[in-house]
Amino acid sequence: MKYYLIAGEASGDLHGSNLLKGLKMADPDPVFRFWGGDRMKAQGGELVRHYREHNIMGFWEVLANLGKIRRNFDQCKRDLLAFNPDVLILIDYPGFNLRMAEFAQKHHIRVFYYISPKIWAWKESRIKKIKAFVDQMFIIFPFEKAFYQKHHYPALYFGNPLIDAVDQQMAHRSSFEAFTAEVGLDGRPIVAIMPGSRKQEIDRNLEVMLGILPDYPDHQFIIAGAPSIERAYYERYLDVPNLNFVYNRTYDLLSHSKAAVITSGTATLEAALFNVPQVVCYRANPVSYHIARHFVQVSYISLVNLNLEREAVRELLQKEMNPRHLKEEVSKLLYDEGHVQRMRRDYSELRQILGGSGASESIARAMYQRLLAGQRHR
Repeated sequence: MKYYLIAGEASGDLHGSNLLKGLKMADPDPVFRFWGGDRMKAQGGELVRHYREHNIMGFWEVLANLGKIRRNFDQCKRDLLAFNPDVLILIDYPGFNLRMAEFAQKHHIRVFYYISPKIWAWKESRIKKIKAFVDQMFIIFPFEKAFYQKHHYPALYFGNPLIDAVDQQMAHRSSFEAFTAEVGLDGRPIVAIMPGSRKQEIDRNLEVMLGILPDYPDHQFIIAGAPSIERAYYERYLDVPNLNFVYNRTYDLLSHSKAAVITSGTATLEAALFNVPQVVCYRANPVSYHIARHFVQVSYISLVNLNLEREAVRELLQKEMNPRHLKEEVSKLLYDEGHVQRMRRDYSELRQILGGSGASESIARAMYQRLLAGQRHR
């Protein structure tokens, strides 16, 4: 089978790479072409465009880049038709991918969507496009099943693929001593700083995160450099005492961290699966945030809290994301054992909710079987 995939950010690249690995197991002769990143490229196939080149978020940022976005659409449409795949697999990234779903359907290309857009949080009207242009939706959170059932659209759930990725890392991780020696750290407990995978997130969150470092000389703080951002971009922030930096080593870092300060996103779920106590932070462009608040339909931004349907981890948003509140929360993570144990009990419940292992392989097999069935019924 010929597969064309589109992932628009670092988390999509991670999930896409695991899906490609599963498809290689399910399909005896797969051919891959994709918009994605380094992780997908490592699985084989042709990388058309790296997500770093087209990852734009926020209302104001989108308006400022309309010309670039239009050119990306035109390139993707031409390339999709030239490749003529058996299926287009879209990975989250709804602003771009839903338009590509419509285009693909008009040209009689089958469409699978892997990792649902967060239409349960906002823009619920997008369900109309999904029902019209997506042949099958594959979801990775159990609470999404009820949303799609409400709209009379069948969505398939086989578990969350992050569980396999995290468990594999934990099974093969190095010792704390080996890791700290490798990256030039000392023996103090580690606090991970994860400021996001987009430059806008880093610029609005990292400076506040770093403001608390002088209060914790008995710990060492490490920024997790995201693969979507060039290493040089972080240099302006690194001239701070008690601060270190690792690039593209997020899982290694989390597997050895005592606590984490995280900009909202997939990293919040990853930290929970690594059993790392965390505080979730988010500051956005004020205009973008003000507009979003009028449309968002959920009570939480963290994937931990969304899946548990309660505040298991503290969320500091906009004005609440300040040095005083951040210091209060980090002190709880480092020194309040009762607080940490409650959070870890919630993490244990979260794992049970998400289900067992093998999600990527199960999803890949289901995709391949549906493609085979479609061929038989032509």
